[in-house]
Amino acid sequence: MQINNGFYDICNRETGLRRPRRFARQFSTNQGIVKQLNMYAELKGHNDRVSSMEFNSSGDLLVSGSYDKQVIFWNWEAKSRRLSYDPGHPEEVYQTKIMPFTNDRRILTACRGGQVRLGEVSKDGQVHTKRLGSHRGAVHKLAIEPGNPNILYSCGDDSFIQHFDLRNSSATKLFSCNKLIRGEPHPVMLHLYQMVFDPSNPNYFCLGGNDAYARVYDIRKCWQGASSSMVEPVNTFCPAHLIHPDHFMITGLAYSDSGELLVSYCDELIYLFQKNMGLCPSSFLPEDMEKLDKPEQFVGHRNAHICRVSFFGPNDEYVMSGSYGGHIFIWKKNGGELIRVMTGHSPHVHDTQPHPHNPVIAACGSGYNLELWAPITNDDASPLPDDITQIMESNRQARSDFYMPIFR
Repeated sequence: MQINNGFYDICNRETGLRRPRRFARQFSTNQGIVKQLNMYAELKGHNDRVSSMEFNSSGDLLVSGSYDKQVIFWNWEAKSRRLSYDPGHPEEVYQTKIMPFTNDRRILTACRGGQVRLGEVSKDGQVHTKRLGSHRGAVHKLAIEPGNPNILYSCGDDSFIQHFDLRNSSATKLFSCNKLIRGEPHPVMLHLYQMVFDPSNPNYFCLGGNDAYARVYDIRKCWQGASSSMVEPVNTFCPAHLIHPDHFMITGLAYSDSGELLVSYCDELIYLFQKNMGLCPSSFLPEDMEKLDKPEQFVGHRNAHICRVSFFGPNDEYVMSGSYGGHIFIWKKNGGELIRVMTGHSPHVHDTQPHPHNPVIAACGSGYNLELWAPITNDDASPLPDDITQIMESNRQARSDFYMPIFR
């Protein structure tokens, strides 16, 4: 009989029969461990809502940005603050990113007012900041070119994608996006909320904004078409039933290591698209839609405005999302089974970030604190709340009440 509680894995690690990093990866996969995720710590230091957070590549540090216009580095395991600084933004910090291969000494930030700024940590702990560029309106997402310590991209309310090269502090507007209505482009500016690169093909990245279509672009073609300001996507993803309504928007995007695409919609569901489920730029006819495989869907949470989505586990075995009502939902990726729901102290959870190596989750939302979740034995705890049926029904009803379908 197979025992799925991780006991023998722990014994093998302690006796030296399993390497620590390999143990951590396999330990994270264990469903019994996922069901034991419980509150490990609250990190207190911000004076307003935490809007962004990210683990560094080694996983020993967590960086956060907040509406209080501050950036904080946390030694999360010790539950302590290591460094905090003012990045120089005139308005709320919306994004924080650590540049790779810089020994965690270069931090990118963006704000509601449109600025993108660089912070450089010196050896004496001082942080020197400078402005890299700006958008007209809020910057909602920064994306780093995979494996490149010098290149990043930004997008926001002005519909533009900007490219930044830290070697010469240059900023280049690549192209802008217009809304799609029933699959057809319209001369209406698309507010962009998400941008993420595909780790299985770093030339590809996906954009999401205030319509229902997740657009995939080839960065090489973006540079070729930069002079025209409009670039055609190489593929587009959208659930069939969301093609005609024009009031849905994408607030969360995530790629798995194998190129699967997660899309989270405001007051709708989360969908998992395989690469062969794209609409392609010109294939929006009803008869074409019937031939497409349907994406996996994940049900139970409520994304009322800005909830993001991410994979969890060393091989992306799970999908997780925050929810209005203060819950964190975790589903099995294959099949969409809901296996864990945690209730935190924040009224709403907007973002969840997985640790790069261990079964640890960081969460932030409408509260001022960050929450950390780790496997902690609690014999009295159930992986799902006793009132999970009521929670899911309440979320379903709220989705239906907030956005009544409108067909035009």
